[in-house]
Amino acid sequence: MIYVGVDIGGTFTDTVVFDENAPQHVEIVKVSTDANELEKAVVEGLRRYQGKAQSVSLLSHATTVGTNALLTRTGLAKTALITNQGFRDILEIGRQRRPELYNLRTQRPVPLVRRRDRFTVRGRMRVDGSQLEQLNNEDLRTFAQRIIQSGFEAVSISLLHSYAYPAHENKVRDVLREAGFSGHVDVSSEIDPEYREYERTSTTVVNSVLSLLVSKYLTRLERELRLIGFHCPLYVMNSDGTASTITQASQRPVSIIESGPAAGVLASKSLASVLGCRKAITFDMGGTTAKAGTIINGRPDLAYEFEAAARTYHGRSIKGSGYPVRQPFIDLAEVSAGGGTIASIDETGGLKVGPESAGADPGPAAYGKAGRQATVTDANIVAGRINPTQLLSGNLQLHYDLAVEAIGRLSRTLGISVEKMAERILRIVNNNMSRALRLVSIERGRDPREYTLISFGGAGPLHACDLAEELGIKRIVIPLHPGLFSAFGLLTAELSRTFTQPILRPVTASVERTFTQLRERARRSLKQEAFTTYQAMEHVDLRYQGQAYEITLPYRRHTNLARLFSREHQKLYGYSSNDTVEAVNARLRAVIPTPKARLAKKSLRPSRPPATISSRRMSLLGAWQKVPVYSRETFRPGVYGKGPCIVEEYDSTTVIGKHWSWTVDGYENLDLTTRSKSQ
Repeated sequence: MIYVGVDIGGTFTDTVVFDENAPQHVEIVKVSTDANELEKAVVEGLRRYQGKAQSVSLLSHATTVGTNALLTRTGLAKTALITNQGFRDILEIGRQRRPELYNLRTQRPVPLVRRRDRFTVRGRMRVDGSQLEQLNNEDLRTFAQRIIQSGFEAVSISLLHSYAYPAHENKVRDVLREAGFSGHVDVSSEIDPEYREYERTSTTVVNSVLSLLVSKYLTRLERELRLIGFHCPLYVMNSDGTASTITQASQRPVSIIESGPAAGVLASKSLASVLGCRKAITFDMGGTTAKAGTIINGRPDLAYEFEAAARTYHGRSIKGSGYPVRQPFIDLAEVSAGGGTIASIDETGGLKVGPESAGADPGPAAYGKAGRQATVTDANIVAGRINPTQLLSGNLQLHYDLAVEAIGRLSRTLGISVEKMAERILRIVNNNMSRALRLVSIERGRDPREYTLISFGGAGPLHACDLAEELGIKRIVIPLHPGLFSAFGLLTAELSRTFTQPILRPVTASVERTFTQLRERARRSLKQEAFTTYQAMEHVDLRYQGQAYEITLPYRRHTNLARLFSREHQKLYGYSSNDTVEAVNARLRAVIPTPKARLAKKSLRPSRPPATISSRRMSLLGAWQKVPVYSRETFRPGVYGKGPCIVEEYDSTTVIGKHWSWTVDGYENLDLTTRSKSQ
C-alpha cells in the first residue's frame, strides 16, 4: 500500500509518498503554493504519481485555509446568529480582554456576524433545565422568512443553557428547516456543548462562517484528485494532531483551523518514539513563521481553547485580538520568523526583523520576483549558509547578487559592511525564535538542557545549532528531508472524534454517571459513521469551586479526583487548597485505528563522511571560516563527522556549528551532539 501526505504551507506545498513495500525509499515533491487556489499545488504535486494512483490507500493533508480566511476575512459565509432576547451584543461584550492594555484607542476584532444580522427570540431555559419562558413561534417564523429572503448562507443558533438543555435550540433549527432554509445550520449544543455562553457562541459562529469555504474547498480538492485517478479515502488533519474524514471536516471546519502546525508535531512525536526520546522540543521554521512545541513521554502539549486569527507577541497569543474557539489543539508558541521575514530600519534608526513577511510572492529578494526588501533567506545567502544554486536540486534558482543588493541597502543606512549586516539579521531572528523555545520550556518549568531538539522545516536546520547553544541543549535531531517532515506526520495520524458533556458538580457526586452517558453517546455517533472499533481516551476538567478556569486531567474510574487535582494544582501553581473540587466537563476522545506509515531502520556501518562536494566561506556568527560542504544524499547510516560544516539536500540546508559532532542514525536522521571546546 502507498500512503500520501500533503502539507499546504504559506510558501510551499509539500508532498510525501510512502510505499510500505519499499519503506527505505520515501519520495518527496515540493511545489509553490497558490494562495488563491490551494488545491492546484496538491494536484500538481501528485500528477506525476498518476500511474500509482490505484495503489494509494490513504491521502491525508493539512491546510491553513481556515486560518487564512479568518485573517483576511475573505470567503466567509454570510451568517446570521439567533440568540436569546437581551443577548444580541454578546459578540461585542465578550470578556474583559484588551489586546493593548494601555491603548485607549485599541481595536478589538470586527465581529464575524454584523449586529443587524443577529436575531433575538423570546423564550428562555433556566440553568436547572426548567422553562422560564416558552419560545415564541411567531418570532421564529418571522426570523426564518427574513433569513431566507436576505440570502444568508449559514445560521448559528446559540441559546442560554443549551449546553445541557438543547430543546430550544433544536426547535429553532426545526422551524428554520420547515420554512425552507437550505443553508448550513449550527447549534451550539452540538458544536461546543460547554458552559460560558460567549465562548460557546463564538465557537459556533466561527464554525458557521467557515462552513461554506471549507466544504467547497474540500469538494473541489476531492473532485480534482478523482480526475487524475486518486479514489482513495481523503483525510484532513485536525488541530489536535488527529484526522477527520472530509465529511466531518466540512461539517466541523472549526476543528481544522490549526491543521498545518499540528502535522509537524505529530511527525516529531513519531520520530521521538522510534528513537526512544522521552523529552523533545520541536522547532519548525518555514517561510513565514517559526513554531516550537514540546513532547513528553509521547504526548504533545494540548490545550482546549485558543483565539483564531489572533496577533502574537514573542510567541504568545495576544488575548482579545482574535476569535475564541473551544476545540482541542496542540499548544505551540509561534513567532513571525521564517525565511521570508523582512528586515528593515525602524523609525528610530535601528534594525528590526519581522513581523512582516515577503511570503512566496514576491518572496525574498533572491527569488528574483521583483521583491526588493531584505529577508532572513537573503541574509543566510550572504552569510554563506545557503548555496543559491542547490535548493530543490537546482529547480529553485536564487540570485546571490540580488540578496547582496537588498542587504546592502540596509548596511549603507547603518554604515556597516554587507557581511556584518547579514550577521546582525541572523542574530536578531535567532533571538526572536529562542523566545518561542523558552516559552514552551523554561516558562513552563522545564529545563531545556534535558530535552532533545527536533529541528525541521525548510529553514529550521540552518538555525538549530545557534538556538541549541543559546538554551544549553546538548542534542539535536534533524530528520531526513526536514523541509517536508511535516507532511510525513500526516501519514502517522489517527482518525478521531471528540465528545464533551457538562458535569458542573462537586467530585463527591457521581462523575461516573456522566461518563457512562458520554460513552453511550459516542458509541451511537460513531456507529452512524460505521466506526465500531476505537480506543476511548477520557479526561475531566476540574477546578476549585469558585475558580474561573479548569485543569484537564486523565479520568479513570474510582480515582480520587480531589487528591489528583490538588496534586496537579500544587505542581503548577505552588499551592493547593482544602476547598471543594468541582468537575466541570467530561471529555471523551475516540481514536479510530487507520493505516499508518512506519519508518524503516537500516543497519549502521560506521565510516568517515564521503568526499565533500565543495567548500565555502561561511559566517559562524562571530567569525568567518571556510568549511566543507557535503551532500546529504551521499550519507549512509553510520557516517559520522565534526563541525563546522554544511550539509545540503533537496529541500533544506543544515549548518553544523564548530562545537558539534554528528552521525547518521539507522533512520537516516542527522544526530548532533555537543562536544567540549577542546575536542
